[in-house]
Amino acid sequence: MRTLMVAAGLAIAAQPAVPNPQSFDPATEVIVSDLQIPSAIAFLPDGRALVAERKAGVVDLLDVEKRTVTRVGNVPQALTGDDAGIHDVVLHPQYQSNGWIYLSYSEGTPERSTLAVDRLRLRSGEFVDRQRIFTADAYSEDRYHYGGRIAFADGFLFLSVGDRHHEQRAQQLATHAGKILRLSDDGRVPPDNPFVATKDARPEIWSYGHRNPQGLAFDPIAGVLWETEHGPLGGDELNVIEKGANYGWPIISYGWQYDGGPIGQGIVQRDGMKQPVWVWTPAVAPSGLLIYRGDQFPQWRGSLLIGSMAQRHLNRIAIENGRVVLEERLFGARKARVRCLAEAPGGILYIGTDAGEIVRVSRRNSS
Repeated sequence: MRTLMVAAGLAIAAQPAVPNPQSFDPATEVIVSDLQIPSAIAFLPDGRALVAERKAGVVDLLDVEKRTVTRVGNVPQALTGDDAGIHDVVLHPQYQSNGWIYLSYSEGTPERSTLAVDRLRLRSGEFVDRQRIFTADAYSEDRYHYGGRIAFADGFLFLSVGDRHHEQRAQQLATHAGKILRLSDDGRVPPDNPFVATKDARPEIWSYGHRNPQGLAFDPIAGVLWETEHGPLGGDELNVIEKGANYGWPIISYGWQYDGGPIGQGIVQRDGMKQPVWVWTPAVAPSGLLIYRGDQFPQWRGSLLIGSMAQRHLNRIAIENGRVVLEERLFGARKARVRCLAEAPGGILYIGTDAGEIVRVSRRNSS
């Protein structure tokens, strides 16, 4: 079985993923453990990090040098269980001047819930100045496919919303489910969003036709917004997100139903629907996503780093001229579901796993 690469609208067999090369030997160490599914890590200017625990519905302050975790007070109450919980925590690009922190989480009851985004400030170990900036019209009777990843790009907030287990909603512009949204940093709708003037469409929508987008990151050098999403049985995708584009779910898919049947008509392309840049079959269950720019690992610079939950490794995707030229699979020996990633000042990488660990990855000293 091989990874599939999509180019020029055609699915072609790519070279098998490259395993961890023997010459790559970073130092890895567990900084803290016993967390309840760390879903996001965001470093503060003072070197500490905010860590969201999805399952527990809490946010921690992590001191990576002392290796201590302190609970942040006054965290909004999140619905938990299944996929529900706190999904992302992100600093405003001008955090040092405005202090805003953005938190996405599940809100509601087990029988009726959706995705919400608040912004808050951190003061004396607790959140203050809380403002609700967005509540998704993506209610569902179960607790799956929330999405909830946040990325800032060109001064705007982008937010992923899953199809909430109602796949047809991904093609319906009257709902936020199955979409990537674009908001101003205070939650207002930018007037140049693509569907602002479309009757009955939700004006926040930037792109649609998504299933369960679990990774979202902006590369300011290339000017590209990258997204990863879970397919069903296979067909996980890496996409470049474009204004007003339709990514096809559930009309086109490289995956299969969990019972083995085809998705819809079993087609993988249709005019007017975007093809992914990369497809994983069998599935890797891509989660946290970042563009590495640090100095610890120069050979990674400009690469996409993507957590894999199903295959339990870290993916490195090298991009040239908008195309995937290499996929490496790293740290598979840890056999841990990689949930989230963060690059600290200086380029040290931190990985959060479903085993409840935060793992530090740095260059091994030559001495």
